[in-house]
Amino acid sequence: MQLEKLKQIENAPVAGKSVILRLDLNVPMRDGKVTDSTRLVSCISTIRELIEKGATVIMISHMGRPKGKFNAEFSLKPVAEKMTELLGNQEVIFFDDCRGTDLSDKLKAQPAGSLILLENLRFYPEEEGNDLSFARELGGLGDIYVNDAFSSSHRAHASIDGITRFLPSYAGPQLVAEITALRRAIEAPRKPVAALVGGAKVSTKMPILTNLMSKVDFMIIGGGMANTFLFAQGFTVGNSLCEVDFKETAKEILKTSVKEHCEIILPVDVVVASAFEEGAAHFVCPVSKVPNDKMILDIGPDSVEYLRMIISRCHTLLWNGPLGAFEISPFGEGTFAVARAAAEQTENSNLVSVAGGGDTVAALNSAGVEDKFTYISTAGGAFLEWLEGRELPGVAALTKSEP
Repeated sequence: MQLEKLKQIENAPVAGKSVILRLDLNVPMRDGKVTDSTRLVSCISTIRELIEKGATVIMISHMGRPKGKFNAEFSLKPVAEKMTELLGNQEVIFFDDCRGTDLSDKLKAQPAGSLILLENLRFYPEEEGNDLSFARELGGLGDIYVNDAFSSSHRAHASIDGITRFLPSYAGPQLVAEITALRRAIEAPRKPVAALVGGAKVSTKMPILTNLMSKVDFMIIGGGMANTFLFAQGFTVGNSLCEVDFKETAKEILKTSVKEHCEIILPVDVVVASAFEEGAAHFVCPVSKVPNDKMILDIGPDSVEYLRMIISRCHTLLWNGPLGAFEISPFGEGTFAVARAAAEQTENSNLVSVAGGGDTVAALNSAGVEDKFTYISTAGGAFLEWLEGRELPGVAALTKSEP
């Protein structure tokens, strides 16, 4: 992607214009109420900036997977109500459609400076099909398009990709912040650099490992993934989660790491238990002495100290995935301790720490360090695809947009 061509909203002539603002308002709901407004809060600064500059803002987003049909469970109306509450003195006007002549007439009738939210884009199959006629209709509702939804930008959908062909298109501040943080950690990092990659399976993280191998000095591997690497090295992992079929793949990664001058860091001791259950009886043992009837559920204290030492030597840390089964007590202690160590280094200005992915964010929240990393991404799939080195259609579209 030619990111130097990415046009930012701060340079856009928005005064007196209708701005179509693509956000990710796909928030948790229960009984018609928003249960977690974190994503909504993060959008407010962009909305206020546009309104203050004299724009009329038309917000568009998806919600859930309604499969191209109207489903009241996935309506964005409750989101409009919650955003009105969060904004205080700015009403969010909700229209239960996102296409058609009637909608266009309603939008034109709104006073300048209005803030409007349209209905769920995914009620129309043309959205996920990146249908250009649908994209043209969306574009016809405004004068300028702004994408501030990095978390949706790995999808080549009409409101992310197609619409940029019909309107002057810009990157919003949240999207720019996300890209800046990732580029800082991957493309131009302050060395030494460590990547902490955890999670259940090597098979799902192979593209990330392959892409990052040549870019980092240390590759810390945790979670169930580490078990597969330990198994590949000849260790017994008992009843632990382990992808036996990926033994040779793990060996190849270990071999490649030597050529790339990337040091693979694996646990030296682990916490084991007989069952994956809350409060299960457990003990610590070296990785060379895991009993056949036990399962590895966390890293041990020696591993924590080892990782503290590695992180203390680094100036950049990229984190994706937990080190153990953090969601079940007490098997999150290893992840939490390492997270706190990284947070401390960051607060002392010794480390640039960038983390992302659903489980990662949950783990860092549980560790109480969610506001102490340099940048934490909630983008999920888009974050992972960036780590894999893949082009994101939504970001690429903004660099090519010349309507």
